[in-house]
Formats: sequence, C-alpha cells, structure tokens
Amino acid sequence: MSRSRTIDVHAHFLPTVYRHALQEAGLETLDGGIPVPDWSPEEALALMDEVGIDGALLSISSPHVSFVDAAKAVGLCRSINDSAAEIRREHSRRFGAYAILPLQDITATYTEVERALDQLELDGIALPTRVGGHYLGDPRLRPLLEILDERRATVFIHPTSPTCFEAFGLELPAPMIEFPFDTTRTAASLLFSGALARHRHVNFILPHGGGTLPLLSMRIAALGSRPVLGDRAVPLPQTMDAFARFFYDTALSFLPHQIAALRALAPISQVLYGSDFPFANADVVRIAESTFANLPFTPAEQELVRHGNAARLFPRFDARCHASA
Repeated sequence: MSRSRTIDVHAHFLPTVYRHALQEAGLETLDGGIPVPDWSPEEALALMDEVGIDGALLSISSPHVSFVDAAKAVGLCRSINDSAAEIRREHSRRFGAYAILPLQDITATYTEVERALDQLELDGIALPTRVGGHYLGDPRLRPLLEILDERRATVFIHPTSPTCFEAFGLELPAPMIEFPFDTTRTAASLLFSGALARHRHVNFILPHGGGTLPLLSMRIAALGSRPVLGDRAVPLPQTMDAFARFFYDTALSFLPHQIAALRALAPISQVLYGSDFPFANADVVRIAESTFANLPFTPAEQELVRHGNAARLFPRFDARCHASA
C-alpha cells in the first residue's frame, strides 16, 4: 500500500483574515495558553509530502469565531470560507475544507450553509462542540441540524474551552484535559436530546479518537438508561449503537491502547486518519505517522483508515486527490 493514499480529515489553517481578527481581539494565545501557530499552504504541503498525506481537509480550530460579536462573526465567517475556497482552488488536488458558520446569528448561518456548500463547493461543515453555553443537541440548534440533515452534510466537530474552564483553577491549557471531555459532552448532548435519532443523514466526525468517549461510553450508556433522565433516557443497547455510528479521527490518538479502546466502541468503517496540524506540530505529526504501522489494524484496515473511509464521506475530494495527472 502506498502512503500517498492518505486523506487527513483533521487539519487546520489560519488564513490572514482570521489571524488579523485574533490579533485585533488581543488573542496572542488560545484556550488557556496555546500559542497561535504559523501556517501556510507551502509549509503544510511540505509536511504532507514528507509523511505521505495525499490530501487534507482544512478547518478553523478553537476558539472558532466565538471571540467576536454576532455582527462581526457573519463577515468573518464569509471571509474565512472565501479563503478556504481560494486555497482549495489553488491546490485542488491537495486541500479540501469545511465551512465555518456564524452560529450567533441563525439566519446568517442558514445563508452561509447554502453559500459555502453550493457556491464555494466546500466539502463539509465544521462546528464547535458548543455555541455559547449550548451544546450541539440544544433545541436552539435543532433548525440548523435539520438543514444539515436535509443536505446529508458531513459535520466535523471540534472542541473548545468549556464555559466553566477558568473556574477549575488548574491553570492548564484547555486542550490538555478539557477538549477531550468537551467532545464527550457534545456527543452525549446529541444522543440524549434525540438529535442523533432525528438526524440520521448527518455524518458527525468526533476528533481525537472521540475524546474520552471510548472509556466512558459504557458508564454513559448505563446511567443514561435510568429513570433519573425521564423521557430523555435511552436504552443501553441503543446508546452503544448510536456511539458506533459516529465517525472518529485519529488525531493525537496514535498509541495502541487508545485505538484499542476506540475499536471496542466503533467498527473500523468509522475510523478516519487525522493529524491536527499545525496545532499538533510537525514533530508530533511525524511521531504519529511513524507509529501508525504498530496500531491494531490489519493492512486492509489501515487502508480503510488512511483512505477508504474518507473516500466514502468525501467522494468529490477523493476524486480530486486521485485524479489522473
């Protein structure tokens, strides 16, 4: 198997307009101390060529556009999505992109979904784990999920700092502990709100091997079936079936025991390759790639994780990546 048939579903970019917005907001570090990384298409492509990544799907990472007000978010999202479309055009065989949405303004969000998917022809939608204090299963977001279900959209979910982050007092960056838990929180929100059952045509990708979900899934399923949840309770087998329908990427989840836990939760058809570059720096991406062969996958399963599963989710992007020269 050639390493070149690898699609990275979890890669970030920081276009100039987004970097300027962070600077104007005084955000020199993000989510409790993470430096804003450098990024350019050339730098990303050089690393992709080095480790054998054929194509990467780009998205904006935390804090997304939550640091600007609703009016500014509309214009900022449009500009970011325009930048994504330009990069996609200039490097059509290497980069795809997820659209970011101005979720503070639901009417503008609907407009941007149509513009991003139909006019800009972006490859999916990126959503943060929560909007304000509301996780993705919240009734306020139900109309958006209905539209994404009608579009049979692929939705890449990325964690952000929870509203209670500073109150914890740990003085540790949110990606260390809180990001994996926030991914788990939004997965539970989607399940126990009934959103997963209602919107079966949305393909949700959970990052970082599902956060803490592989380890906590049975605990969540057991407690979630009890009468204390009232009409939100879900029978244990249905919860486990629902968790097995999510897609999961391998970003920052490159140790055998992490993958073993994920494989106990979801079938191989749901596992996707992810790097998290540039927030995972080049050295981390190299380490992840060097350990990939030692993960609990057969050669055929490695091909599915590297390419086959992503090709099913993103057939247009896969066709561009592997078009005849």
